This record gives sequence, C-alpha cells and structure tokens, in this order.
Amino acid sequence: MAEPELDPSVQPVRRPVGEVETRRANRRDWDAYADEYQATHGSFLRDDGFVWGPEGIDEADLRMLGDVDGRSVLEIGCGAAQCARSLVARGARATGLDLSFRQLQHSHRIDEALDVRVPVVLGTATHLPFADASFDVAFSSFGALQFVEDIERCVGEVARVLRPGGRFAFSITHPIRWSMPDDPSREGLVVTASYWDRTPYVEEDADTGEARYVEHHRTLGDWVGLLAAAGFRIVRLEEPQWPEGHDRIWGGWGPERGLLIPGTAIVAADLG
Repeated sequence: MAEPELDPSVQPVRRPVGEVETRRANRRDWDAYADEYQATHGSFLRDDGFVWGPEGIDEADLRMLGDVDGRSVLEIGCGAAQCARSLVARGARATGLDLSFRQLQHSHRIDEALDVRVPVVLGTATHLPFADASFDVAFSSFGALQFVEDIERCVGEVARVLRPGGRFAFSITHPIRWSMPDDPSREGLVVTASYWDRTPYVEEDADTGEARYVEHHRTLGDWVGLLAAAGFRIVRLEEPQWPEGHDRIWGGWGPERGLLIPGTAIVAADLG
C-alpha cells in the first residue's frame, strides 16, 4: 500500500531498477516501517481480517478465493498474516510468506494474542520455497506484486506451486492510479504521468542514489499477458467503488478520488 511521507534524505525519481536492487531496498524499507505500519493500519486490517485494499472490501463479501474449507492456501507478501489468519476460521490450511522479517515478527505476536497460529516463511515471491503443486490457492492482498521487478518469474513460481485448477487471486494499485499524484484530495485529480510509462517509482538516498523503496507498474493489459503466458485463465476482475460513508485516507486513496475512479484492481485466475 502507501509509504509514509518522505524524509529530507530521500528523493523520488523514476528510473530502471533490477530485481536484486528492488528486493534489497524493499526488504530494508518494510523492516524499518513494519512497526509504524501495524500501529497505524492494524485496527483497519484487523488481526484476523481480510480486506483487499484501502476501500475496506472484505473477502467474506467478494469471495475471490472461492471455498477454502479444507484447502491449502498460500499468502504471498503476508505482512502480519491477517488475511491468512482469517482463512483459518473458514477451514483453510494457510501459510504466509513475506520478505520482511519484522513483519513476520508481528505475525507471531498476533498468533500469541489470538491463539490462532499461521506458519510463516521468510522469502521472496520470485523464489517460492515450496515444492511443486503444494497449494490449492495462492493470493496476495497488496502484499508483493508491485514490489517485484521480475514479475514473469514471480507469476511462474505461483503457477509452479499451485495444483492443476488452482486459484491465484491478487489485488494491486489500480493501474490508472499510476497516472496521478499520490494525493487523495481534489487537487490530486489530475493526470501527471502516462498510463503506459512503466518506469519504476524509486525513493532513493539523496546523497548516494541508493534505492530505499521501489514500486513497479504494469497496465491491465500487461497482467492479462503475464497470466496467460503462465497458463492462467482470468475468471474475475473487480474494480471496487469507494464505499459510501468510508472516510479513511490512506496515502493516495480517499473518498474524493475513490468516488470517481477505482483505486484498486482485484484479479482472480485459475491455472489450466
């Protein structure tokens, strides 16, 4: 989701960034930001809740994953594994994976508080540490995909660990949002960048130029091609409207913009 406001030692740029630099920057950033993230957004996410994005749309209402009772489920970019934990109550055998060690420590904290335990693994979405055909369902709720440069390998890894007919569902910043500034107010309702400019957004050290945070952009057409190439068939695309009465501001998301354009895209695709 969105990052905290920049400090003076960081400057935002658009430039190419490879997978290794992307991973190094985002691991360090999320380890540093995890405590603030959970303190700021934990009540909205809920310790055993499953929201697909800043609009607060719940998986219990959308059912993008289908029936998970008795099924093995992998959450990619799980953070504190709130989403995976919610699926345990629906009968799933859930596992979480995240790049950030500190986020996974928060997952263990919630395990202890709720006495609902989700196995979690420190790892990257481009090298999933699981055997072939290990899961019935894989998903990512704003958790990983826009922080991955080698997205072809990532989607291929998801296909590898899913069983035939398995479901892959994920939410991302809606690609149209990439064209607009990270400003949820009326002043932010302007197009300032090309929808087709896929140059990554980078927050880099103002002195050294080292990347501290990286996001990658793909169009909806890119996602269709990526999924098809890995053997997936898209079965649903949701672009949720901003709920009436929902006034939470989160980075570039908020009611003024959200009532006019979608801020989140949620995709479900089946393997084979």
